[in-house]
Amino acid sequence: MPLASLIGRWAMQPFARALPPLGDTERAALEAGTVGFEGLLFAGRPDFDLLSAMGPNRLTEREQSFLDHEVRELCRMLDDHAIDEARDLPPEVWRYLRTKRFFGMIIPEEFGGLGFGHFAHATVVARIATVNIAAAVTVMVPNSLGPAELLLRYGTDAQKARYLSRLADGRELPCFGLTSPYAGSDAASIPDRGVVVEREFGGRRTRGFLVDFDKRYITLAPVATVVGLAFHAVDESRPEGQRELGITCALIPVPHEGVEIGRRHRPMDSAFMNGPIRGRQVFVPMDWVIGGERQVGQGWRMLMECLAAGRAISLPALGAAMQQTALYVSNGYGQIREQFGLPIGKFHAVAGLVAQMSAELYASDAARRFTAAALDKGERPSVASAILKVQLTEAGRRAVNHGMDILGGKGIIAGPSNLLGVSYRQAPIAITVEGANILTRALIVFGQGAIRCHPHVLDEMAAVQARDEKALGRALVAHGKHVAANLWHSLFGAPVVGEPPEALAREARLIARMSAKYALTADLAMGLLGGRLKRMELLSARLGDVLAHLYLASASVWRYRVDAAPELLPFAQAAIRLQLDEAGRILRDLYANLPTAGRRVIGALVLRRTAHLAPLRDVQLMALAELLRTNPRIVQRLAPDLSEPAAGGLRDLMRAMELGGQLGDTTAALNKVLRRTNSLEEAARSAPDPELALAYLKAADKVIQVDDFEGPAAQKGQALSQPLASPSPPAPPPSAHRPERTTPPPVPAK
Repeated sequence: MPLASLIGRWAMQPFARALPPLGDTERAALEAGTVGFEGLLFAGRPDFDLLSAMGPNRLTEREQSFLDHEVRELCRMLDDHAIDEARDLPPEVWRYLRTKRFFGMIIPEEFGGLGFGHFAHATVVARIATVNIAAAVTVMVPNSLGPAELLLRYGTDAQKARYLSRLADGRELPCFGLTSPYAGSDAASIPDRGVVVEREFGGRRTRGFLVDFDKRYITLAPVATVVGLAFHAVDESRPEGQRELGITCALIPVPHEGVEIGRRHRPMDSAFMNGPIRGRQVFVPMDWVIGGERQVGQGWRMLMECLAAGRAISLPALGAAMQQTALYVSNGYGQIREQFGLPIGKFHAVAGLVAQMSAELYASDAARRFTAAALDKGERPSVASAILKVQLTEAGRRAVNHGMDILGGKGIIAGPSNLLGVSYRQAPIAITVEGANILTRALIVFGQGAIRCHPHVLDEMAAVQARDEKALGRALVAHGKHVAANLWHSLFGAPVVGEPPEALAREARLIARMSAKYALTADLAMGLLGGRLKRMELLSARLGDVLAHLYLASASVWRYRVDAAPELLPFAQAAIRLQLDEAGRILRDLYANLPTAGRRVIGALVLRRTAHLAPLRDVQLMALAELLRTNPRIVQRLAPDLSEPAAGGLRDLMRAMELGGQLGDTTAALNKVLRRTNSLEEAARSAPDPELALAYLKAADKVIQVDDFEGPAAQKGQALSQPLASPSPPAPPPSAHRPERTTPPPVPAK
């Protein structure tokens, strides 16, 4: 008997017990999408030639023109504070979004859309989000997971003809209802049910579903004219055990009998539209099911396949926008604001934060752009998409938090001149939606990665399921060779496959070595813990995080090659160092927490020769901060999506920075005179160009000032020491089930 068959016979029963069982919903998630460079990292063999082969991001002439004109014009219509106060976009902005077909970016030109690629789509969202997140969310939702993409991939010809052109020009505004009060992260367990019935509809007997549903957190629901709905389909005429047909997706026009829509949630008091959708005994004809009757029960697979790509675009674009804005604001304000006779950006505590923000931004935006390039080549990397969703939104939140620390009192005073307050309040929204980060880290990145990205685990699982001893034996022999190779590379050094950029050759060696250590660690964890690892979420989250940091470090190598920007070399090196240092720290934590005897010995053995993965030294951080302060071109390269708004603190800062750049080094002397004289005019007269100097000083003063508002006035003729009239009784608190919400005004027509 061949050796492989003997090994397979011996291993079949233990593996059948150890491998975690897979339900249909888990299987659909695992089978969705493709595997890209993250698979090479998981295998311990990153190939830098394959990394470079992805090539740069490319925009068509139409896409570039849209960014240069329509997107720029839109951003100049957006006043962040005014929109936040109004809790809605202005009517002229809604009209502009419709007229310029912002809602149809992913819809092909043949259906009246713009037909943009993934990178262009992401860039549009990022540029809008740098000035107003509510507008960016309003644009991104119709172009993300929802009716348009589902129709393009699975819709019938009749459904495409009916809806796509109307979605493209905004005559129809879509939303998609998935989340229920009792099914959030566990979306596959939604309790919403649709039972197969026949009803009189449109003058004829029609087969369809009678659906009861209760959805919440649905973006654009208050203004939607068509609802995408996910529900469990049931056919009670079938025999017991065959009645559950599976999750099904349908389109419901609004208004429709039984559908309750229009009320509003207020996510962190944001201005974008979001609200609940409820339905009682709603009849859904079979031809409203996306794809028709043949797609009944295929909804979960459809959603997972769309999400495999969608997670990499919209929310990462929001995270990148928050990072870019926070870096620009922190660096710019640090040059204008002075304390103790120095710009605060020169204080090491501030400079270190700004430098770290820049290095994180280089890596995270590199990963976002690299994945967009993969998407534009037809890949649908589900694991990389989950990595991006977590890492970019978390990086955006960290950047805004750092920016708020640097701004100090300026950051916490609300008003038109506030620079980051709205982003700070809204950062948790991106963290939460499309799979909360705490779930995505713990269950998806490594849970899918261990099966999809590992070179042998999927083959082993398939062999066990098929009870094929020979196939299992072959897979185990290959797996054993794989483990042995990574053990050797972990102990004695891993070879660099391919040719990385010469300037980053050392960093590439570090990535290759850390990748081998990670691959070996993943195999050890799966081998020692088996199916228990699925439930030990703190360990699986750490394994997912290491894969994420390796992915970001590798993308930084790719970015440096395709950007051809030598001035960014220190930032590329710093970005990679930060990611690898974090990966090493997490691996050490993982070994310290393995519930296995001898874990310290194993960890010390695997992680030997990693002492060089020290964090960035202070001197390196100060050098990065100096480059950011003295070279505006570097900030432009790191924050290319930063856009100019209609008004507000960001525009004031841009104006001050522009004038400061024209003054050059004379700003220090100018500020010194200002401190002595306390007069803008007198200080300006001391400069070679008094007019320019005065314009700068006024612009800088506007940046430094904060907003104040009318306070409560004492009653006329009443002394302050006397008690004021009794206030009116407070309104009763809203019900927990039906909170008080505001119904928005009708959306302006085209």
